[in-house]
Amino acid sequence: MKCHHCDNQATVHLTQILNGQMHKMDLCEACAQAKGVTNPENLSISNLMDKVELDVDSSGTTMVCESCGITHQEFKKGGRLGCEACYHVFRPILDPLLDGMHAGTKHLGKVPSSSESRIQFEQSIHSLKKKLKDAVEKEDYEEAAQLRDNLHDLESQKHLSE
Repeated sequence: MKCHHCDNQATVHLTQILNGQMHKMDLCEACAQAKGVTNPENLSISNLMDKVELDVDSSGTTMVCESCGITHQEFKKGGRLGCEACYHVFRPILDPLLDGMHAGTKHLGKVPSSSESRIQFEQSIHSLKKKLKDAVEKEDYEEAAQLRDNLHDLESQKHLSE
């Protein structure tokens, strides 16, 4: 993708909403800096982490992911997690960051709003209720518990989207 102002490769992609309409602009690094729309110092994860009022290392213990070995300081310096387990290890750091940027720290998803998808969603709930009833009648309580949990998850998604 080329820069809107020159023929260089665009590396900065801006999206702005004005009067309810979305406007996109692609700029190369030089044009972005010339227009003052890029400031790499303010966009780093380490700067975001510095702003979070946490005292995670004051206890004398250093946070380290047992799975990949990345430390809190390495994460803070590089701004990248090492593996899936890091999300759990560094939760005390990540939750305040995410909470400030998003509406909460847990993604619950949404129920599709289109009528066809909505019908399929409702049919899934109906099917789970029937399977749950059958499992209880057969006294297969392990299966019933799993179905109950799945049904609860689907119904909570339904309530979130309404």
